Amino acid sequence: VQLQASGGGLVQVGGSLRLSCAASGSITSISRMAWYRQAPGMQREFVALIAPGGLRNYADSVKGRFTISRDNAKNTVYLQMNSLKSEDTAVYYCNANILYDSRWSSNWGQGTLVTVSS
Repeated sequence: VQLQASGGGLVQVGGSLRLSCAASGSITSISRMAWYRQAPGMQREFVALIAPGGLRNYADSVKGRFTISRDNAKNTVYLQMNSLKSEDTAVYYCNANILYDSRWSSNWGQGTLVTVSS
């Protein structure tokens, strides 16, 4: 099983980006999908999660600006980021709880860099 994240890049303050993360492999089911981020010199922090039924939760720092969504048919999670701030600069990682080979495991993508310039 692999998680492949994409969509990062350089954007100006106030701009938008959309991240994608697709899971592939012998997947039976996926439960929660989430995004985390890690800024230089900082610990990895929670950004947003979405449950299979669509229930969402966000970090206070991104509420009202970021939207997480998922396409269950494509095993893909998205993060729409609007009104970006310089403090959103970080490597963004996707995470998903995946059922394969009859067991659940937490899986991480490789990370995609988002740089917000002023």
